Amino acid sequence: MILKFVALLVCLGAGLLQAEPVRFDNYRVYEISIGSQKQLEAFQYMERYPDGYIFWESPVQTNMKINLVVPPHKVAEFEELKQHLDFESRLKIANVQKLIDEESPQKSRRAFDWVNYHTMEDMYIWLNEQVTANPTILSVVSIGQSYEGREMIAVKLSYKTGNPGIFIESNIHAREWITSATVTWILNEFLTSVDPNVRELAENYDWYILPVVNPDGLHYTKTTNRMWRKNRYPHNVLCYGVDMNRNFPGHWMEGGASSVPCTDTYAGPEPASEIETKNIMNYFISIKDNIHAYFAFHSYGQYILFPYGHTNTYYSENYYDMMEMGEAAAIAIFQKYKTTYEVGTTADVLYINSGSSRDWAHGTQGVPVAATIEFRDTGYHGFILPPEQIIPNAIEILDGLVAFLRKGKEIGYFTV
Repeated sequence: MILKFVALLVCLGAGLLQAEPVRFDNYRVYEISIGSQKQLEAFQYMERYPDGYIFWESPVQTNMKINLVVPPHKVAEFEELKQHLDFESRLKIANVQKLIDEESPQKSRRAFDWVNYHTMEDMYIWLNEQVTANPTILSVVSIGQSYEGREMIAVKLSYKTGNPGIFIESNIHAREWITSATVTWILNEFLTSVDPNVRELAENYDWYILPVVNPDGLHYTKTTNRMWRKNRYPHNVLCYGVDMNRNFPGHWMEGGASSVPCTDTYAGPEPASEIETKNIMNYFISIKDNIHAYFAFHSYGQYILFPYGHTNTYYSENYYDMMEMGEAAAIAIFQKYKTTYEVGTTADVLYINSGSSRDWAHGTQGVPVAATIEFRDTGYHGFILPPEQIIPNAIEILDGLVAFLRKGKEIGYFTV
């Protein structure tokens, strides 16, 4: 019996490896307002046992909005549920697959640019080319391998010794392609721009950039399931992956995270259970004496979020300083394209969550300033941001970083 069971698992694993890409034809996205405890409990139950539904946000509290992906065969059931629970909703995306088809790059290899989304391998090739061209400014190191054996790399940009360090991690959530596209564009600007504001940022800070911290998940979104969020560790036979941004120590599993492996916000069996989380932590700790700010790049929602996420009753001792920096950044972001960003703690302006890299860096490692920046948009495209928005998004985020760090310097941060 045991041998037959093992054989079944081997066959299942082989089938998963050879699976056809998941399609989302006529899948709809609804924005739902959760206004009562009854509604909240119903959606939390659905998230634990989704049966085809996909939650773009986790239902963690009343008086919040979530985006729910509804398969075509579930539309009638969804309408019945709406009538029964009496919640407000509106259709935001009529066909998810149409957005994916318009967004996805062609299969053939092309020159690296920021009018298309690229694979991790193409990003790594481009980064190595930049190191070769700028050997005194750029360096790349491996910080370890992912569960499936992919390299996780860190890029350091430094024009001179003695600069304060700024740390950026992106693509911790696999489906958030815009994050790694934006960080590579910003890195290119640091190397090539003649704008005095950009030169000030590039040359007076050391930049430690982790462009893809979830390489297995990103690969899976490119080959199999565009909507995948977690890493790819098989925590049981049917459910893969951990939400790495719920997996960090420090108030782990204290709200806004799940103990159910099949959910998108599964926090793992214990803090820092994932090899990718450990790799990030070990690298960060090795350089943290020089790190003055930690930025986690995410999408979507247009927020600048500060610690803490696990509670809205406890604030960092320099909360008002970080708010001043964040508000300066939001004003700068707005200037060019009128994109509005909301500023505050995660728990105050978004929802309760715990186990984030940002809260770990600030709350347990003592980094003075830590922020999550949730990029475009507010849900019209959601995670499937069209490639023509890569450069506009990157431009306004760089403007925001200029203003953020300038304001921080004015009030006494980022000095060595």
